Amino acid sequence: MIVEKLLLHVLIVLAPILIHSVFFSERSIGRTSYLIGILHGFSAALCILFAYEGLGFFWDLRYVPLVLAFLYGGLHSGFIVLAAIFIMRTFVGGDALLYGYLIAILSAAGPMLAGKSFNKTEKKWQRVMWAVLAAFWAVIIQQGVVLSYMTASNADIVYTAEVSYFIFILGAIQMLGSGFAALLHEASIERNRLQEEIFRAEKLNTLGEMAASIAHEVRNPLTVVKGFLQLIKADDKKGNLPYLPLILSELDRAESIISSYLNFAKPQLEIVETFELSNFLKDVTQLLNPLALKKGVTLTCQAETKIILETDRNQLRQAMINLIKNAIEATPESGSVAILLSVEGEKAEITVADTGIGMTKEQLAKLGSLYYSTKEKGTGLGTMVSLGIIDAMEGKTVYKSQPGIGTTVKISLPYTAKENAGTYDPF
Repeated sequence: MIVEKLLLHVLIVLAPILIHSVFFSERSIGRTSYLIGILHGFSAALCILFAYEGLGFFWDLRYVPLVLAFLYGGLHSGFIVLAAIFIMRTFVGGDALLYGYLIAILSAAGPMLAGKSFNKTEKKWQRVMWAVLAAFWAVIIQQGVVLSYMTASNADIVYTAEVSYFIFILGAIQMLGSGFAALLHEASIERNRLQEEIFRAEKLNTLGEMAASIAHEVRNPLTVVKGFLQLIKADDKKGNLPYLPLILSELDRAESIISSYLNFAKPQLEIVETFELSNFLKDVTQLLNPLALKKGVTLTCQAETKIILETDRNQLRQAMINLIKNAIEATPESGSVAILLSVEGEKAEITVADTGIGMTKEQLAKLGSLYYSTKEKGTGLGTMVSLGIIDAMEGKTVYKSQPGIGTTVKISLPYTAKENAGTYDPF
């Protein structure tokens, strides 16, 4: 009977995830912590309300929503679920009420402490394992407190074996339910990430079509004007038209701007070459070091491994200059910008971390959009161009930021080869 009841609770635990994913999750499941807390709190309350009562205890999966709320929704979400458990447990009552409070508090401590490590982990299966371990922690707490209650209440020792069996069944289903619920959370997060990438790709495609139209419509009249001016210049043997060279040079510059804008919209890897990435980053850092000194910002570069890339060096230089320059400009005086090169699997990872003003989640969501910038006179084109270049190189760019703490940009690029090398000293 207890098995059937707990399996029903698994469905109750999964319901908030499905509801949030289908009706409320527009970008990331972790951004609406209060909503996650309310949904999981309602789930925990239903588990208590329809608990299996036996041997003087209530057997249910109330702590699975508690674990999920703390890990995927944060502290606010977790405390909402904890409050819901307290309220519903008080409503149900019973002789072991105080022990129920104690189990809830101690069970919440596990996911609270694991939250920081969980948020730093980006791999799906590692995050699922953290959820299962947090559920296992709740099982251990339950067993310990239940046995303590039995000892304190002088319960018959015959019941201890039966209670242990109940706890084993509860623990097994609780851990399985936590793992499956975590998988659903991860699937929802991955789906929303894919939606964001598709949305950004559509914006880049729209900009590309607009740029191609501009290039086609503007280049033709410019070419005609330039041609006639060149003919006039050829006929001007006495130099009576001294301003013609200046006009022609400005027309050349206009053509160059149009070509650059077209390349911004649709980056093309025109000159693919093989080069060493750590020396490349050192050169870019040296190039931008005067700007950092002018702003009073400390710029450092560290590379632990020599990595060989095969791509367009100039395009990558343009992207890195844009990203590092943004970090320097966002960092107040006496702050720092650090560039770190590392290897993660088959990818070379370039990290640009600053101690600047940071960005909110809403600002991060708009980053890379045309004409959106956190700078007063910015257009957002530089960041959009950089992201487009990294995408063209089959790379990936991930932003993490907190207001008042700083921003970290992690760029992953496929590399050709690597060899061990020492680290570079900061500039």
